[in-house]
Amino acid sequence: MSVSGSHLTDDQASAIREAVAEAMLAACEQGRKGLDNDPDAHLLMVAASSVAAQETSRLLRQSITGARTAGHSWETLGRLLGISRQAAQQRFGTSAADRKGSVPGDTPTHRMLTPLHAFNEMEALEREGLRGWHAVDYGYLFHLVEASPHKWEHRRLWWPSRRRRRLMEEQGWELIVPSDFDSPWAYYKRRLNEPAEPADRDCQ
Repeated sequence: MSVSGSHLTDDQASAIREAVAEAMLAACEQGRKGLDNDPDAHLLMVAASSVAAQETSRLLRQSITGARTAGHSWETLGRLLGISRQAAQQRFGTSAADRKGSVPGDTPTHRMLTPLHAFNEMEALEREGLRGWHAVDYGYLFHLVEASPHKWEHRRLWWPSRRRRRLMEEQGWELIVPSDFDSPWAYYKRRLNEPAEPADRDCQ
């Protein structure tokens, strides 16, 4: 998709702004009602605005991490944000999306699946899950998997709500928490009551 095709329409941008403002006001009803006669109500609005700003900043960074994982360049992201490539990289390039970090090498019980990206990682996790490998960590372009005698299944959710997270846990899914990665996705795994496929298939 071209950068021009990635821009929001005026109506979409307005809807987002209104939704953010309404969510902030709804969470701070006392502030909204007292703005005309209560000085402290304005402090409540400052606090609510601060939370909104922190959350939108987090979502922006996670969105950029996702775009980088999907293969988009800093030049493309800079044009979309209205800044230079250098400015985009300086501002957001310290995120874990550009740090491969220190990850352990392959051992009899652990393996590194790499290079992975947004479009092939779930296929790789599905294949390795049938062979008894389940993800225990992940980062930019990799998943670290651990050996098991059982089959595993993996799921990836885009910004799941708290309700969705609770539902996943109730269904037996385990959240995979990365050691150092700011991702827009949440990864889950669940052990199956079936023996893993033979180990010799790992060499295919």
